[in-house]
Amino acid sequence: MPSSVTKVVTPNLSPSSVTTGSFQARPWSKRLGDRWTQPADQGDPVTRPGGGVLAAALPGYTRREERTAEGTAIPRGNPGRPTFRPAKKRACAAVAARRDDVVRLSRAIHAEPELGFEEHNAARWLGDLLADAGFAVTAGPCDLPTALIAATGGGPFVVDVFAEYDALPGIGHACGHNLIAAGAVATALALAPAADDLGLTVRVVGAPAEETGGGKVLLMERGALRDTRLALMAHPGPYDCVTPCFVAAGGLEVRYDGREAHAALNPFDGINAADGMHLAQTAIALLRQHLRPGEFVHGVVTEAGSAPNVIPSVARATYGLRAPDLPALAELTARVTACFEAGALATGARLGLTPDAVSYAELRSDPALAESFRDNAPAMWAEPADAPSRVFGSTDFGDVSHVVPALHPVFGIGASVANHHPGFAAAAATPHAEEAMLATARSLAWTVIDHAGRRSLG
Repeated sequence: MPSSVTKVVTPNLSPSSVTTGSFQARPWSKRLGDRWTQPADQGDPVTRPGGGVLAAALPGYTRREERTAEGTAIPRGNPGRPTFRPAKKRACAAVAARRDDVVRLSRAIHAEPELGFEEHNAARWLGDLLADAGFAVTAGPCDLPTALIAATGGGPFVVDVFAEYDALPGIGHACGHNLIAAGAVATALALAPAADDLGLTVRVVGAPAEETGGGKVLLMERGALRDTRLALMAHPGPYDCVTPCFVAAGGLEVRYDGREAHAALNPFDGINAADGMHLAQTAIALLRQHLRPGEFVHGVVTEAGSAPNVIPSVARATYGLRAPDLPALAELTARVTACFEAGALATGARLGLTPDAVSYAELRSDPALAESFRDNAPAMWAEPADAPSRVFGSTDFGDVSHVVPALHPVFGIGASVANHHPGFAAAAATPHAEEAMLATARSLAWTVIDHAGRRSLG
């Protein structure tokens, strides 16, 4: 019988932010020599906040620190490399002065979860806190009502710190975006006192709908990041990792249309849309044996009939696809599309596929920023050796990282479960998580201070 498959729309898996230019590291973002130069006989045995692999791998070297009035350790770094300790002290003081405000912000967002493109309270609360701190706040830029851009400093080097604040349906802030938002504010507050001295414009970019709508991609496509020179954010997770593995991602909305009939009187006159979906799911299940490492297919059926004695005329599903990079995602999407076409061919149902409006590129962590963050890592930092190779998920910040040098560390919050679990939502509102967020925000600020300071020195 002839195929009844309707024309399938192939997703455009190359966001304009990726195709308009290739990623090029800035001259100042090249590797800046060895991190460790202090002989061990001039101090204690090898020490590094958090210990871990780096310290153990560098016998014969030590790292000395000093502390702020609040007790925060500031690494002295390499004797041969400037560390800008006065600016870092001011950064610590700025965070300490607004610590309670930042924590209240995190808790308020956590207590009132809002879905993507509906984060009106969260965006307003961020804007109010930053305006009170002297930032110039633009609400709703780029025709995105729940986005915001808050800026301070007048320098030519624009540093964007990204905030996310959307929640998950049914389980609230089980990805900890309340901590991302508050951490972005803390990082920007830390940088503000040194912004003019370092030639910086520091911006908090509130990007809506990371979970489903690609707010950062939309902001880029509409010109909000035209002047950005460096981008940062930090994400909570079950462990610490400076360069986590975020893979490319896209999605499909699937619909089969059949024909209703009585399940006993005249089932032969019906076309079972649910059967088309079932066959496609079976084909995808068999395909999984042949997926490459880093490729994932997952979905939920959202409609498949309402009564057992009626042949279902409509079936719907939402599917997500992930792959190590955008070209691999395009190949995977074609293979999964064939599975859905098979369901239509076998049952006679009509198939409609609608790709997500945006797809997410894989994350590219800037090596120089990662090296500098490790120099400035929080005292509690303890990264598992295999953490960079674990697939953490996907993010629209990946698209940002394809056009400007970027860093997106993950910080552990002491959760016994991973993200997107109710237990993680509970952990995202604990004092331990808040301290980890604040410590990581300080380290991000110190990383920017090091890079901007070295850049100003030529």
